Order: sequence, then C-alpha cells, then structure tokens
Amino acid sequence: MKTLKHSILAGLSAVAVFVVTPAFAQQPAAAASTQKAAPDVLVRDLSNDVLDSIRKDKSLQSGDPTRLNQLVDEKILPHVDFEKMTRLAVGRGWRQASAEQRQALTREFRTLLVRTYSGAVSQVSDHKVQLRPFRAAANETDVVVRTNAVPSRGDPLQLDYRLEKTDAGWKIYDVNVLGVWLVENYRNTFASEVNQGGIDGLIKSLVERNKSFDTKKA
Repeated sequence: MKTLKHSILAGLSAVAVFVVTPAFAQQPAAAASTQKAAPDVLVRDLSNDVLDSIRKDKSLQSGDPTRLNQLVDEKILPHVDFEKMTRLAVGRGWRQASAEQRQALTREFRTLLVRTYSGAVSQVSDHKVQLRPFRAAANETDVVVRTNAVPSRGDPLQLDYRLEKTDAGWKIYDVNVLGVWLVENYRNTFASEVNQGGIDGLIKSLVERNKSFDTKKA
C-alpha cells in the first residue's frame, strides 16, 4: 500500500518538483488556459491529463526519471506554487536561508522526490480521478479540492489538494494522500535536520540521498 500511495502522489501531483525551470516562463497554451479554470476543474483536468500521459508512454510506465522530469515540466509545473511548497516544508529554517541556499533546497528536494517516486509510476496507469463535492465562496482565495483516485480493481484512494488563488490563477501548494499532507510530513523531517546541521546540513542531507539513488541505480 505504501508504494502504491507514493506512486499516486507522484503521478497526479508531481510532488517531485520544487524548482523553477525555463518551462515556467514558457507555458503551453493548454496549460495557460487551464490556469483560468476553477480550482476543482483545474485539479480534475490536470490529473486526468497526467494519467493519460502515463498510460500512453512506456518510458513513464517504466519510471524513467528523465521522462518524468519532462512530464513535470510540461504539464504540472505551471500549476504548482513551488516556492510556497518548499517554504512550508522547510518551515522556520526557510527564513534563515540565503537566496542560493533556497535554490539548492528546491533543486535537491525536487530531485529526491522524482527519484523516490518514479519507480512506481506504472501503478497509476489504470486509475481514474473522481471529484468529491466541492463548495467554495466566490471570494475565497485558499481552498481544498478533494478527489478519489479510483483503480479498475480495489478501493479508491483519497487525494486532496490545497490551492491558493494567485494573479496567475489557482496554484497547488500541498497534497494529502490517505490523510497525510505532504508538506507537514516533510516539515517534521527537515526541522530535525536543520536543528542538527543548519540549512547547509539539510542541503547536504538531500544531496547525499540523491547520490544514494545514483549508486543504487548503477
């Protein structure tokens, strides 16, 4: 169940992306139009688009990190507030970080998450996304969109998204998988590492974890 939970998280929300890349400045037309959508419509369309891409691409099904990065950049990047996600995950330590340290944190965090989840992406290929009832006032700027990821067999999995309304449209900044919010989960770990070794210690820890993935792969 844990592996399946991780794969759903990776496939639908791109939790592996916390860095600004050139794709952020050059959004596809489809992505730009989706940003104008209501938050529940954005989540539904984005989730189905990502799942459809996985079903059609054998490289994604095999967990190819390079191809997964491309998917993230092309389809998910424009719809996620990466700076806010990183800032919330790092917590109080974010205020201590320099601009260079913040860039390093986002880069290494993204790499870690992509490599952690990419190997299980194939498990999401038979899932469909169903929106649960959504109600929000017209003037609300921070909402939760609740969904179920429904497999062809078995029980549906709870997937919820926190979104904030920005000048560029609604942006996802946290994901809940089976009752566990991503930001809170990582905040606890990161806080401990910052307390022990400061921001540089957290960056070093992320770098070492990423290197361990390369070693295992080799």
